[in-house]
Amino acid sequence: MSNKKCTSCNAPLAEEGATEFGCPACQYHIQRCYRCREQSIPYTCPKCGFGGP
Repeated sequence: MSNKKCTSCNAPLAEEGATEFGCPACQYHIQRCYRCREQSIPYTCPKCGFGGP
C-alpha cells in the first residue's frame, strides 16, 4: 500500500487513476486522488500556496 496521500483530501493514493505532478509555481510534488481529479476539487500547494482545480 502506498504511503502517498492526496494533497486535497488526504486520502491514500492506492487506487488507479491517481496522479502526481510538479506544482506549476515551485515544482513541489502535488498528488491527486481519482475522486478529487474527476470532481475538480481545489488543491493548494503546501510549499508555496499556489492553488489549482
